[in-house]
Amino acid sequence: MIVAGALLAAAVPQSSHGVASVLIALVAILVATKVLGELAQRFGQPAVLGELIAGVLLGGSVLGLVDPAEPTIAVMAELGVITLLFAIGMETELASLMRVGSSAASVAVAGVVIPLALGYYAGTALGLSELSALVCGAALCATSVGITARVLSELGWLDTNEGRVILGAAVIDDIIGLIILAIISAVVAGATPNVASVTRIAGVAISFVTLAVVVGGLVAAPLFRLVERIRAANALGLFGLAFAFFLAWLAERFGSAMIVGAFAAGLVLHRLPQRHDVERATTTIGHFLVPVFFAAVGAAVDLRALADPKALTLGAVLIATGIVGKIAAGFTPWWFRGDKLFIGIGMVPRGEVGLIFARMGLAAGAVSSGEYGALMLMVLVTTFVTPPALAWRARRHARREAGPDRPGQGGIDDLVAGTRPIDRARRSPKAS
Repeated sequence: MIVAGALLAAAVPQSSHGVASVLIALVAILVATKVLGELAQRFGQPAVLGELIAGVLLGGSVLGLVDPAEPTIAVMAELGVITLLFAIGMETELASLMRVGSSAASVAVAGVVIPLALGYYAGTALGLSELSALVCGAALCATSVGITARVLSELGWLDTNEGRVILGAAVIDDIIGLIILAIISAVVAGATPNVASVTRIAGVAISFVTLAVVVGGLVAAPLFRLVERIRAANALGLFGLAFAFFLAWLAERFGSAMIVGAFAAGLVLHRLPQRHDVERATTTIGHFLVPVFFAAVGAAVDLRALADPKALTLGAVLIATGIVGKIAAGFTPWWFRGDKLFIGIGMVPRGEVGLIFARMGLAAGAVSSGEYGALMLMVLVTTFVTPPALAWRARRHARREAGPDRPGQGGIDDLVAGTRPIDRARRSPKAS
């Protein structure tokens, strides 16, 4: 695979632009993610691990075939994570998610506060300025809901209480992350954020999710009954995707995250009888777009930024504090009777969310290139250790039969694993 990629990279002119360069990048992404994803599964690991490795190999650090900052690739990657979160939302029952709401909220808040504090104090102890230490601590707050949700689905833990807690906490983390990102951006720009601005950002994010679920639930049922009368092929599936893209756009317009809107759209459509028609269309487009997202996350990792010994030292400290902080957060809901270590591990990957904080700090001059390299190392390690760690923890539990997804009819299983049967981990006891 590496030899073929090197030959392909040599055959493509470095100055090529436009459609041709995008096409060759897509060829590399689709082939490499499929091959390495299959290889990862043969070694007992989730396919997403292979897809992330494919992204690193295809990125600027090795072969230089994929530039995640290229506008077309960046848009396709964003569409990929939107599609993934929409599919996951359709597999998530809102009532079940609400039953573990207090546990998810506890994990989310602790998963922000503990890593932020540990990262800030570790940074200042290593001689970083207060602003640099604050950016490092903020980057530790993130959780990549896309990566974790993909692994949970592959392992068959998406419909367990642990899976629901992780998913709910990761979504809440995104909302809190938006608030922190706005605060850090204001601090970097020299402004002093006040209580009113922070309250406004938080209120908009929370209000959007609530309104999207409530209003969307009232509108979706009659809308899709009307769409059923359209005799055009795949009309229901295409309207379902349009519904998800619209809520994602609306979320961004209201100052929230697009993936939050897509997840809310999935929650709304979960209860509809037309759900499986929408899932088939989502699966089809997801097979194309979702690998682009994971490859782009891997390609964004710059291995050359890790050459500085100081960056390696800071990176090692950030990795330790980042992992410890998230795992500790998994144990905060003492009333929850499930596997708290599994929850903590599921909150570890920073992925593309951590990269956003790192890039923001570098662009604003809040962190140096060495400190940026340390943040990249933290993102890389926390993203790559999570899939095998979750797989190891899942194997410690008794396997169970396949869940409610219907093979061949779309759904998250087909989206993340093709047609291969997936061994499921045991269902956990209900949260108290």
